[in-house]
Amino acid sequence: MKALILLLVAWALPAQTTAPAGSAGQGQKDVEQLATRMLQLMESTAVAIPGLTHASEALKQNAETTFTAMRHTPQNAGVLYQFMNQIRAYLALFDSMPRPDPFPAAVDQQYAELREGLRRLQLNFEGILQQQNQAEQKRDSDPNSLKRYAEADSKVQPPGKLPRVVFLGDSIMDAWRLNEYFIGRDFINRGIAGQTTLQMLARFRQDVVSVNPKAVVILGGTNDIAAGVSANQIEDNLTTIGDLAKAHGIRAVFASILPVSNYHKDADPRSDMTAYRPVAVIQSINAWLKNYCQSQGLVYMDYYSSMVDSAGQLQADLSDDGLNPNSKGYRVMSPIALEAIGRALGDAEDNQPSKRRFRLLSK
Repeated sequence: MKALILLLVAWALPAQTTAPAGSAGQGQKDVEQLATRMLQLMESTAVAIPGLTHASEALKQNAETTFTAMRHTPQNAGVLYQFMNQIRAYLALFDSMPRPDPFPAAVDQQYAELREGLRRLQLNFEGILQQQNQAEQKRDSDPNSLKRYAEADSKVQPPGKLPRVVFLGDSIMDAWRLNEYFIGRDFINRGIAGQTTLQMLARFRQDVVSVNPKAVVILGGTNDIAAGVSANQIEDNLTTIGDLAKAHGIRAVFASILPVSNYHKDADPRSDMTAYRPVAVIQSINAWLKNYCQSQGLVYMDYYSSMVDSAGQLQADLSDDGLNPNSKGYRVMSPIALEAIGRALGDAEDNQPSKRRFRLLSK
């Protein structure tokens, strides 16, 4: 009797009357509505064939779980593809089961609607892939992220009485809120998360030279190491950056590569930063960088020694992910940066009365 009632309900379900879904650019709400309808159709068509409800139970549960994931990860091609495969598996199971005779025409109609829904989801899946491909191509057209600061660079006013300093680097620099940690300074942040020393070199002229700084702080190399770039190549890139700074009369301050840790891997396995950034490699490049600065009359800024622990890792309380400093980490770095910049600009200049009114923000 229960199966008969479900079958009658299935016949009563309305056919899809909304506009065709699944085209490229279709909204997430439309996709969710279509997927919800398809789950309903799986339930309603299953009762029309003896044994199919039981045989398809695991498939339906998996599809419902995947649908929940779809709602939490919009425009996720992988999750959508998984849902589509679960619908395909149900349709294949439906086709393999013997049908009773006569077979209700309403169920045939709902089965056809389920197949049409799958076709629409396929179009949406292809649309997501196309959008991702276009985004990738857009990124590839600007591999060094010159667009990131292009507009800001064009609007920077000429330096005033305060010595201007540009901070060039990766995510460690990118996340550093210079205006909060340094008060009353003409410091400009030109950090970009994920960048290598080669990418920094490629944008040195635009993001550093064009804004006429007195000095530049360079922090890079950790992403190179993680990407497998050789130490020799990293050193060559940093040397070229130093040569460019000299050629344009900009005083260069080279920061050591920060230590990393795996202390937070239990909370997030991705936080095992030591797996791709060996301590020995970081120490080797830092040793070279220190010698390079001494030989060239440049300033070496040693973050490493102040942030490493007895195990050779980044102190656990200075970072939340084993790589990027947290607020406490930046508080450790800030006075080191000020001291090194003071050396680069010259003690006489940094001790002028107008300079002493500036202070470092304590947080």
